[in-house]
Amino acid sequence: MESVTSKTLRETRRPVRSVPWSPVRVIVAVAVILALGGFPRLDAQQIPVLEKELSNGMKLLMVERSGEPRISGGWVAHVGSSNEKPGMTGIAHLFEHMMFKGTPTLGTRDAAKDREIMEQQERLRDQIRVEEARLRAALRRGEVSDITSPESKSPRHRELEAQFKKLIDAQREVLVKNEFDRIYTTAGASGMNAFTSEDMTAYFISVPANKLELWMWMESERLLRPVFREFYAERDVVFEERRMRTESTPTGKFAEQFNALFWDAHPYHWPVIGWPSDIPAISKKQADEFYALYYQPQNLTLILVGDFKAGAALPMAERYFGRIPRGAQPPPEVTTLEIPSLGEKRYHAEAETNPQVDILWRTVGFAHKDSYALEVVQQLLLGRTGRLHKGLILGAQVATDVSAQQDSRKWAGAFEISAEVKDGHTPDEVELAIGRELERLRTEDVPPDELQKVKNNFAAAEYRKLSANTPILFQLIFNEGLGDWREVNTAGAKIQAVTAADVKRVMGRYFTKENRAVAIYTRKAGTGASASEDPDMAGLSPDQKPVARQISAAIAAEKDAAGLKAQLAKIEAALGSADPKKQPLQKFMVRKITARLGELEAR
Repeated sequence: MESVTSKTLRETRRPVRSVPWSPVRVIVAVAVILALGGFPRLDAQQIPVLEKELSNGMKLLMVERSGEPRISGGWVAHVGSSNEKPGMTGIAHLFEHMMFKGTPTLGTRDAAKDREIMEQQERLRDQIRVEEARLRAALRRGEVSDITSPESKSPRHRELEAQFKKLIDAQREVLVKNEFDRIYTTAGASGMNAFTSEDMTAYFISVPANKLELWMWMESERLLRPVFREFYAERDVVFEERRMRTESTPTGKFAEQFNALFWDAHPYHWPVIGWPSDIPAISKKQADEFYALYYQPQNLTLILVGDFKAGAALPMAERYFGRIPRGAQPPPEVTTLEIPSLGEKRYHAEAETNPQVDILWRTVGFAHKDSYALEVVQQLLLGRTGRLHKGLILGAQVATDVSAQQDSRKWAGAFEISAEVKDGHTPDEVELAIGRELERLRTEDVPPDELQKVKNNFAAAEYRKLSANTPILFQLIFNEGLGDWREVNTAGAKIQAVTAADVKRVMGRYFTKENRAVAIYTRKAGTGASASEDPDMAGLSPDQKPVARQISAAIAAEKDAAGLKAQLAKIEAALGSADPKKQPLQKFMVRKITARLGELEAR
């Protein structure tokens, strides 16, 4: 299932470290960013949210908006990769895929036969797991070097896998592929999607106003009676997604290791998509237990934004979602805290990319009192008028692209600065230039007009974010998933209250040498030009180029022509009314999708 990631789209700004996405996922995310009006964080406008709780403990957030006869509906499961444990990393993201597989009445022509085949599959998987355990033991003894290689597997192991493949083929004969999506689409719904992050998993769609009850039935059914058919086949799909998004990209596998180096104790240490040895080892029994623990009503929040009346929607939600039994025990919180960093960490790697520098500092999590000043620091550094662009690109002329981001997650946070090294210069020069800009913020008061400009940009975003149902839905999903939806109405005032003294205080507290990790990427010998030299990028701003690289890689890997055509139509429809500053990126997307469609149609 296509997905937008956690940090609600801010991850697309990041040129190095990113949550894994399926190919269309990047395109969808950027389209939503453009709809939201750009890259600044969107919170703190007074959105009239009515909060209710159903009889089983499920939370319901409602925002009535007339004028457009549609409703954007979604729900948040308060579970992400940080809730996993070693040996089962990637299971939260796997569930994002499994929740679209249907119910006993959706997704199959013969529920009884479907159930029988799945039972046979589980019996066979138990035997395969015995062989897998033997294979891992052989690896520890040095008898094999690659447990994924068919040559390493015993004849018994290969025979069991052949039998299992036959069961997969048999199940496909009774499946109704994509029935969940087809029912929605036939009813006039659009934008069905989902995302998984470190802290949440969210599902969303837009439906006509007169189809609210259909949404209630469809979404409650897949929560009440989910059928995780094609579990092991979909597990393989996720593994392939990992290969495409992480292992086959110029810096993906390095960025994953750098992230693991940065976090010592915290579960943010592992990637959202999971470690490569964990994904193939997840069993359906483990998945069933994970679902029962984290997808219980008390751990879910429903969100409705659009043309409806809360007085009618509340009893309807109770009738459908209230059927889901309350969980027996509350899900456990993440209790592992990150330990203090006692020394700087450095990571050097050769990659098939232009030389670049990526620096991470440990900061604070969502709604921490210092997070607002750090958001202001981000905006002081970011953009064509920001200090990094002026200092590194226009001034010292040692970099071609720069970016900055305060990433406040649920349990902890990080501040990241990335820069691509200009030809003729070195990563050391770039690192020193970044240090000079940070030292200015640490020792000098930000001029009042510069600070006010940043605050004005935040205030302007307050108006843009109210443009439509879906942007409001995303804000509520993001803030509720991180801990408190009320931040959409309170964070703005806190940002406006940030002073020059606050900026100097957080700079001194968090931007220390001992608190950082530095990644230096140099070009691997013999590699060609990087994506930044793509002639289609002419006209893009430095902030847009890292996004464009991800878009280009995603589109090049996409095989779904129909999905690409749908995205192309949406982007072209939005071009006429788009912010002129965003149009170059939209036109870049149009060119890349058109070229990819030509390649697919020529086959």
